[in-house]
Amino acid sequence: MPTQQYDLVIIGAGTGGIPCAVEAAGRGARVLLVEKDGRVGGTLHTTGGHLSAGGTRRQRERGIEDSVAAHLADIERISGGTARADLVELAARNAPETVDWLEDHGFAFAPESPRLVYGHEPYGVARTYYGKDAGLSILAVLKRLLDEQVEAGRVELWLSSTAIGLVEAPGTAPTVTVLRGGVEEVEVRTAALVLATGGFAADVELFEEIEGVPLVSAAHPTSTGDGLVIAREAGAAIAGRGRYLPTFGGLPHPTTPGKAYFEERPLLVAAERPPWEIYVDRAGRRFVAEDEPSIDLKERALAAATDGTFWTVFDDAARRNSVPMVVGWSPEDVLAKAGTRAGVHRADTLAELAALTGIDPAGLAATVDRYNAAVAAGHDAEFGRTHLPAPIAAGPFFAMENHAITLVTFSGVDVDGHLRVRRTDGRAMEGVYALGEIIGAAATCGNSFCGGMLVTPALTFGRLLGRRLAPAPATATA
Repeated sequence: MPTQQYDLVIIGAGTGGIPCAVEAAGRGARVLLVEKDGRVGGTLHTTGGHLSAGGTRRQRERGIEDSVAAHLADIERISGGTARADLVELAARNAPETVDWLEDHGFAFAPESPRLVYGHEPYGVARTYYGKDAGLSILAVLKRLLDEQVEAGRVELWLSSTAIGLVEAPGTAPTVTVLRGGVEEVEVRTAALVLATGGFAADVELFEEIEGVPLVSAAHPTSTGDGLVIAREAGAAIAGRGRYLPTFGGLPHPTTPGKAYFEERPLLVAAERPPWEIYVDRAGRRFVAEDEPSIDLKERALAAATDGTFWTVFDDAARRNSVPMVVGWSPEDVLAKAGTRAGVHRADTLAELAALTGIDPAGLAATVDRYNAAVAAGHDAEFGRTHLPAPIAAGPFFAMENHAITLVTFSGVDVDGHLRVRRTDGRAMEGVYALGEIIGAAATCGNSFCGGMLVTPALTFGRLLGRRLAPAPATATA
């Protein structure tokens, strides 16, 4: 097997891997950056690219008072103290500099950001930033900086190449085996190895083994857990089990079972659209107040009270008057897609609707009767819903199938406060580090979704590690 040697090897050319390579190479390291895809960027090709930071230059320019301490307090509130305090503090204290750094390098902010975002539990102040082109705006900055280092000969980039083995032993530098170009196995030795391969929400078996729930995925297709697999085989511990939380509701993919199509996102956040519909499970039962303002509470109710599948049920009056129900859909689109788009159903009666969807017909009928009685009384005794605009009374009736969907994975490779991978006995591996989604969303979000606390820590930890792992100036390779 051919053998090669580098100062630093990074597996994964995405949100965390690219800035790690750029910072290390800029300080004189000879870097190998390995990417399984045929292009760099990873999940930046699909993510909204939300960032969060308290006390940035952009906030000050817009008169927004914020601070690192306020950001940390909000994360504590949203996560209920379930995130790693050391990693959260490391990320939040360096986040303002990361956002300012992106701006210094021409990041194209969406003009309305920073703002409050309600897709998950909102912060108490406008501190969520994103680009005009979502994750691609971040990638535009990172790729330009990476191209400079590649052209200068300080970073070697292997695309369409997968890390398939890792050897780490006390007193020796780590060695990683890479299937280069999908055809040749190469043994790569390095003083330091950084795993930045992302999560595993595109691998059904690995997801169900580690997270312990069925997978309906809207994750990037390369998120198959390669780095986690080789780290675990080398003795790494897995952290974050039991912290999984689904994203609330997504339509099934029109052609691919087991996946969700996030581009057609149902508007299920009360702040975005007061609901006219009810949510029911397979038994036809409601499980939460549909107008509950906290999306976090709705996500927890979905996880606790259902098998992950539910339907929004409504009548023709709701279709005509509550708009839009799905991003980009008009009331006429709902009508046109019923019976043709996977997961969208229409029937003249509730009994026929139940037969089409697989919902228990008696349960659905009883639930609609109780809901209509609540509308008539102006009070929902079951769940405390206050927005009761109209009964579900006149056909045709509609149901949209929704799933608890997975965009990110909460479990991941365990690391210490210096981002060194830890073995199952708690000992840090020598020269092996990890950052980004491979360490699990639970590390910086806990059992919650904290806006921007995946992308921002990945960028921040990548930059910090790149600086730290570059060779000392006297030994750096030109």
